[in-house]
Amino acid sequence: MKTYNELQLAKELIRYPSITPIDAGVMKFLAKKLSAIGFKCKILEFKTKGYKPVKNLYARLNKSGPNFNFAGHLDVVPAGNKKNWSVDPFKPAVKGKYLIGRGANDMKSSIACFVTAVSKFKKKKFNGSISLLITGDEEGIAINGTKKVVEYLKRKKEKIDFCLVGEPTNQNKLGEMMKIGRRGSMTGHLTIYGAQGHVAYPSDANNPAPVITDILNKIESIKLDRGTKNFQPSNLEIVRINTNITADNVIPAEINAAFNIRFNDKHSSESLKKMLNKIIKKTCEKNKCTFKISYMVSGEAFITNPNKTTYMIQKVIKKITKIKPKLSTTGGISDARFIRKISPCVEFGLVGKTMHKIDESVALYDLKKLTQIYKEILENYFK
Repeated sequence: MKTYNELQLAKELIRYPSITPIDAGVMKFLAKKLSAIGFKCKILEFKTKGYKPVKNLYARLNKSGPNFNFAGHLDVVPAGNKKNWSVDPFKPAVKGKYLIGRGANDMKSSIACFVTAVSKFKKKKFNGSISLLITGDEEGIAINGTKKVVEYLKRKKEKIDFCLVGEPTNQNKLGEMMKIGRRGSMTGHLTIYGAQGHVAYPSDANNPAPVITDILNKIESIKLDRGTKNFQPSNLEIVRINTNITADNVIPAEINAAFNIRFNDKHSSESLKKMLNKIIKKTCEKNKCTFKISYMVSGEAFITNPNKTTYMIQKVIKKITKIKPKLSTTGGISDARFIRKISPCVEFGLVGKTMHKIDESVALYDLKKLTQIYKEILENYFK
């Protein structure tokens, strides 16, 4: 019976320069590895006008339920200046006790641990099935990735009974944290229109800069909530303000700003939009300006209420790492926001301290431990 080694497989995956949303052949490579241990694989390429096509992979071992799913992504962020790396980011190398390469912890190594764990577990007969949902569009805009795969699975009536997303969830040590939910994320793009003029003759112009400043001060000072039992407080952050004026003696005709809100389950994107639009409209009317506001919602707040599988995973992690992981909803967004629509899910993966950084790395010790954790989760799930 064929088994894999997580370190060797992680190296092989990292060698593909799959900078989002480029595939570079990595999906075909992984499908071949999975096919060799009995998985039926389907590479799903989705295209949307105005966006680059993305290749994804759905693979399943056995047909009968229950279906335990591992989910993750093979796309990575750009390496940056390669001269600053101690190794070629796409020619991974072991230095001391660490594997270095782009995607080493976010999250090609976790996928290597998925596959290695399954290859070792498969030596036993079990009732049920194991699947992998792997995307190439998590680090980007997520238009043609997991979101489309989930829609495909719904059309095919493909049921996932529980999903484990392998994102790096730990800050410092393997075993610290499992994610059982995420806050929502929404970005607002605001433009205020005034009337251009000479700064020496302000009465002949209508400066939109003080208006947008007033609006941003108002929305930034709102205390959205104090947090909830499962979530930290919501927060709104202003991330950009700019005009297209390059001279210092011109009142601009328009000014733009962007802000992002990370919100808990006390809010929805629609409730926040209504509140913000009311403030913007009232302030602009008072100052005789017009405005344009658009929103991009990356995801709504959600939580997977812990069940027996959640607690089983927590116990396995504690047994192997000697740390009881906290059930958390902190951090940014992940593709769990799409998968949770068809399955309960939790997230647990490697230590993310070096993700997206120069010399991204993973401890060899953690690689072995994570494979052990994933394998034991399968053993307990299919008892």
